[in-house]
Amino acid sequence: MLSSLAVISVWRITSGDWDIPLSEVIYFLLNGGSSPEAIVIRSVRLPRLLCSVGTGGLLSVAGMVLQGLLANPLAEPYTLGIASGAAFGAALGIMTGAFMTMPGAFAGALGALALTGLIARDGTNSKIILAGVISNAVLSAGVTFLKAVAGDRLGAVVLWLMGSFSGAGMRDAYAVGTGIMLVMIPAYVLAPVLDAMSLGRDRAAVLGVNERAVRIFLLVFCSLGVALCVSAFGVIGFAGLVVPHIARGIAGAGHRRAIMYAFLIGACLLGIADGIAQRLGELPVGVLTALTGGPFFCWILCGK
Repeated sequence: MLSSLAVISVWRITSGDWDIPLSEVIYFLLNGGSSPEAIVIRSVRLPRLLCSVGTGGLLSVAGMVLQGLLANPLAEPYTLGIASGAAFGAALGIMTGAFMTMPGAFAGALGALALTGLIARDGTNSKIILAGVISNAVLSAGVTFLKAVAGDRLGAVVLWLMGSFSGAGMRDAYAVGTGIMLVMIPAYVLAPVLDAMSLGRDRAAVLGVNERAVRIFLLVFCSLGVALCVSAFGVIGFAGLVVPHIARGIAGAGHRRAIMYAFLIGACLLGIADGIAQRLGELPVGVLTALTGGPFFCWILCGK
């Protein structure tokens, strides 16, 4: 998978409206320069590559963690309402002012998590999923309401909600890197605990797992990581739902190994999707992932 990611990275950073040889790309990255080619590489292609592959990996690992945490193959940031909450907060931030987008996404993600927890008071895994579906429906309606009253900001809100890496900069890449650390480090450290929790609540309790504390901890960190991506690039669905199933099919059920595969597979798939979307006239990548992810997930279910 590392070699596949390397090939995709070379493709993304060397090709486009202006093809640049790999030798020149390496030279500009190592030595800088003020030529048009150097500016395109450092200011446009490299940040977009880092953001697309980083976001794909982050969303995939978040989906893997949530599925293991709740022992449910349908758990992911969107079915739990986390991404919709971040989308609602960020859309509200766009209408208030561009500088409020990221704080709004954070607040929306945590608010959605609180709403899901309030609905699922008894804390059973199945009820949390249903509560997430309810939260997602409520917050999606809230986003629709914001679009209805957006006025002259409607275009910005709608385009942002479709999900796109167009215009990504190094500041966004740093935000994605922060999100990756927020999700990957706890997930990797607590992978054995996730293995126990995926067996069910009773078995996890027998193994001495403080399920409630671990659940709250990982849900909060996944919410914050997803909020960083949503605030920067909008709604990009299905990566967190589909990729974990592919990763488990390759790596097995153990979370520590499967998490690494999920990150690499998600990074590859979203890197490819963004490259295709860019060559289709900057089609929003969220639209492309939804169009391909839905049928692909149905294929996975039918295959099982």
